[in-house]
Amino acid sequence: MEDQRRSLSLRGALSVLFVTVLLEPGTAGMPPFYPMNQLCMFCDLELSSCSGTGTCMSNCSITSICTESNEVCVAIWRKNETDFSIETLCHDPSKPLYGIMLDDYNSSTCVMKEKNTTSGMAHFCSCTDEECNDVLLFSPIVDPTPDDPLVSVILVSLLPLLVMGIMVAGMFYWYRAYRQRMLNQEWESSIKKRKPRAGGLDCSDACAIMMDDDRSDSSSTHANNLNHNTEPLPIDLDLLVGKGRFAQVYKAKLKQTTSDQFETVAVKIFPYEEYASWKNEKDIFSNTDLRHENILHFLTAEERKVEKQYWLITAFHPRGNLQEYLTRHVISWEELQVLGSSLARGVAHLHSDRLPCGRPKVPIVHRDLKSSNILVKNDLTCCLCDFGLGLCLDSSLSVDDLANSGQVGTARYMAPEVLEARLNLENIESFKQTDIYSMALVLWEMTSRCEAIGEVKDYEPAYGSKVREHPCVESMKDNVLRDRGRPEIPDTWLRHQGVAVICATIKECWDHDPEARLTAHCVAERISEMEDELDKLSSRSSSAEKIPEELKIPIEVEIPEKEVKITEIQDIIAVDCSVSDEK
Repeated sequence: MEDQRRSLSLRGALSVLFVTVLLEPGTAGMPPFYPMNQLCMFCDLELSSCSGTGTCMSNCSITSICTESNEVCVAIWRKNETDFSIETLCHDPSKPLYGIMLDDYNSSTCVMKEKNTTSGMAHFCSCTDEECNDVLLFSPIVDPTPDDPLVSVILVSLLPLLVMGIMVAGMFYWYRAYRQRMLNQEWESSIKKRKPRAGGLDCSDACAIMMDDDRSDSSSTHANNLNHNTEPLPIDLDLLVGKGRFAQVYKAKLKQTTSDQFETVAVKIFPYEEYASWKNEKDIFSNTDLRHENILHFLTAEERKVEKQYWLITAFHPRGNLQEYLTRHVISWEELQVLGSSLARGVAHLHSDRLPCGRPKVPIVHRDLKSSNILVKNDLTCCLCDFGLGLCLDSSLSVDDLANSGQVGTARYMAPEVLEARLNLENIESFKQTDIYSMALVLWEMTSRCEAIGEVKDYEPAYGSKVREHPCVESMKDNVLRDRGRPEIPDTWLRHQGVAVICATIKECWDHDPEARLTAHCVAERISEMEDELDKLSSRSSSAEKIPEELKIPIEVEIPEKEVKITEIQDIIAVDCSVSDEK
């Protein structure tokens, strides 16, 4: 073999010289040139530093022309116990080499493949380009386990379990959506069947004008008999109490026309540039069907041309908004029930398509529910305010009209489907479901400041320190959509069985699936049923078990006709949502 290589090397050198002469410029009259045989690296077995990974050079210094036209370039890499070696040569692929047949020799590059030769394991490559066996390409090591028949058997065995799991998940999803639809239908049908409670409203025209019962607020006869077509009212602005994106809110004095007395009112002032926001809120407030004890009492709207301003005049509530109230106060369990129940009743009335007397009403969605847009009245009930982004779900609205309403609201309180801009515009219920998600976050904020949970921390809005003070939509997407995060409900909260019911309600209201969320009517009914259950437990308790004085409702909280006492909570469970008329 060695003599053959030396002969080939000499012959190769002469051939190269002959070819050079043939191709010399100016050579004329020479016979036609015919292609020569394959040109390859051709060295004996030599030690190498190539470790068998990545790309290696053969480091062969001898180039030879193969003797046969059908021969290809070959490189062989071997690993011994102590070192590595490389052998380069020409070879006819139709003949065996070290007991193996070459394959893939038509390649232009020399890709190494492991073979079992007569002398042990070695890596071979073969190619057809000139000196292509000088550069050796080692393929990355591939885990052979996928070819293991045992793995295939296991995968096939797990397939039925995977299919069964998907079917179970699908059935569970269908059940939740179906149950929610049935509950809503049951509520609709129950409206006509239920009779009004004793002492409640009768079905006269008065049921459309629900006056504010809190006499300490500005809902007097004078305010309710304002003539909206007269000159601007005699109002003196007193104190700036709030500032939002579109307007400022002042505490003001409305003078009586017949005396020197005055009423305290709230005046929301919009600049001329925010006419659209003012008009939208004015139009919603002007609907007499909106009147409800848990919705801010509206007096009148005015265009102040001299000041170039637009005014909304409403009742004034000195306790301020819910966010400010929770920041300053730790609330009791009884106060949590009052605040939560009144909030749910306000949202339920807003969303309802019928009044308690059965007369049709246009549903309204708030679209910016948050603790700073909820006021606390003197009797510690909530009332909704700030309807600048509100939307009347009139049946005449087209899908295009709904689509043009845009992605609105405060990012911190936006529902997942609003953050993702995938609202189901074919179904107006999807707009109500976004309000329910926001309401759940407000209920969580109330619960976080209730003494019944144990250790009460300083007030934080929903998602607290997880996001910035004024988070953007993209930041909330990361928390709500990507991480499926929600505000934390510690286990210590669940030790109080009443709070546990509230927490279970919150979780159902902020469900990622909009159709699985409760309705506001259901939340109001659940809290009401829980209060009834607590009253029954309290009435059965002995005198020795009565609650200590410090746990009773404070005197400032007005609970008509009866005092609530909670001595024990035994088996309170989530109440089924067979929603009745609002109390």
